[in-house]
Amino acid sequence: MPAIELKLLDERLRDWGLPRYQTGLAAAIDLHACLDAPALLEAGAPPQLISAGFALHMADAGMAALVLPRSGLGHKRGLVLGNLVGLIDADYTGPILVSAWNRNTPGAEPIRIEPGERFAQLVFVPILRPEFTLVEEFTTVSARGAGGFGSTGTG
Repeated sequence: MPAIELKLLDERLRDWGLPRYQTGLAAAIDLHACLDAPALLEAGAPPQLISAGFALHMADAGMAALVLPRSGLGHKRGLVLGNLVGLIDADYTGPILVSAWNRNTPGAEPIRIEPGERFAQLVFVPILRPEFTLVEEFTTVSARGAGGFGSTGTG
């Protein structure tokens, strides 16, 4: 099990809940909105950056973290990420910020995020860092070749 250093940037997380897995088989940790007042995300408006209240240091080139929306909030309320998926590199040690966005049609009700609300999640993933070999032609031929965008069927 890899060790990750975690630096608390917002003491309210001690009450709301330090980063942890909610169940024994959870794939991600929930992130709390470290806000001083509720945030209103208007439909169709630009995303807002919301602090998760901590920084971390993975210090392992074989690891990264992905910031993802919480499934229920995305499906039921339209809360997604402005960048769709946030990537945290192993050498980034700054605050974890989440680009929160209301994907609903303009004119829909705003999404209200309360201070301390669990509003996004963070999953740790393995990373492969291959070495590249510059070639004039590939050494083997694949069945697909250069076909893309629908070349293997419809869609």
